[in-house]
Amino acid sequence: MKQPPNQLFSSNNFPRIRMRRNRMSNFSRRLISENNVSLDDLIYPIFITYGSNIKEEVESMPGIYRYSLDLLHKEIEYISSLLIPAIAFFPKVQNALKTSDGKEALNKNNLICKAIKISKKVNPKLGVICDVALDPYTDHGHDGIIINNQIDNDETLSILCKQALVQAEAGCDIIAPSDMMDGRVGFIRDALDKNGFTNVQIMSYAAKYASAFYGPFRDAVGSNLSLLKKSKKSYQMDPANSDEALKEIALDISEGADMVIVKPGMPYLDIIYKVKQEFKMPTYAYQVSGEYSMIKNAIEKGWFDEDRIIFESLIAFKRAGCNGIITYFAPNIAKKLLNKDDKN
Repeated sequence: MKQPPNQLFSSNNFPRIRMRRNRMSNFSRRLISENNVSLDDLIYPIFITYGSNIKEEVESMPGIYRYSLDLLHKEIEYISSLLIPAIAFFPKVQNALKTSDGKEALNKNNLICKAIKISKKVNPKLGVICDVALDPYTDHGHDGIIINNQIDNDETLSILCKQALVQAEAGCDIIAPSDMMDGRVGFIRDALDKNGFTNVQIMSYAAKYASAFYGPFRDAVGSNLSLLKKSKKSYQMDPANSDEALKEIALDISEGADMVIVKPGMPYLDIIYKVKQEFKMPTYAYQVSGEYSMIKNAIEKGWFDEDRIIFESLIAFKRAGCNGIITYFAPNIAKKLLNKDDKN
C-alpha cells in the first residue's frame, strides 16, 4: 500500500502518531486529563422552610428537600462530613409574610438569618452564601419592588443593601446578589464596607438570563403562582445575547464583585468560556433546577448512567473555565470522590 507523503506517516509504522496510546490505561488517562472535578469545586444549595421536623421533597426536583430549622443541623453535619466547602441557602417564605416590598427580607430573625447561625454553630468553617433578592419575600414574586407598574431599580437598591447587611450581621460569608438591578453590586459593596464588613465577599449573579430552566426552583421557594403570568425580562438577560453578558460582568467587576456567576449553566457554556477568557475572574456556573430535574428524571427512568452523566455535566463547566459549580448534585459527587473509585 502506497503511503501518503506526509510527516505524520511512516512506512514502518502506520500511523506514527496514535492518539489512542495515551488513552489505553487508567494511569495514563489520569496523567493527561486536562480538567477534573474536585471537592473544591462544589457549592450545595439548601432549601429551608418553617415548622418542625419537616423534610419535604420538592415535587419537581426528585431527591431535593426543604428542611425545617430543627433538622438543618443534621444536614449541615452531613454536608460537612462530605468536605463540601460551601452551601447556599434559599428560603420558602410563608405567604402570610410576603408583602409588596418584601420587608421580611430585612427581618433579623427571618429564616435565612436563623439558618446562617445554625450553620455557623455546627461548622464555622463551612462557607455560607446567601441570595440577595426580594422574590422569595414579595407577594408578586418579582426581585424588586413595583412602582407605577414597573420594577423600580433605584428604590429596590436601598432594600437590597439592607438585606445584605442583615445577612452579613448574621454571619454570612458571601453575599450573592441575584436580582439583576443595575448598580446593586456597588451599592452593596459600599454598604458592607461602611458598616465594617469589608471582608464579606460578593459573588454576583452577573449574567443571569430570563430562562425557562428556573421552573422547579420557583416551585421550591414557592414563587411559581405569583409569577404565573408575569415576566422578569425587564431585568434578567435575553437568552439570545452574549456581548451583553460581557458588559454585565465588566460592570459588576468594576463595582467590586469578588466572584461572578453565570446562570443557568449548561445552556450558557459559551458565555462562561467568554467570561473566563476576557476577565480571568473567579467564575461559577449555577447548574439550575431545570438542568438538575432533567438529568435526575432521566436517571430515574434508567436512560442515563447516574455517575457518568453527573460527572460529564460538571466537567463541561470546568472545561469552559469555571472555578466551581453551584449544583444540587454536590453530595452525589462528593461521595463518589471520597470513595476514590478507580476503574480500569
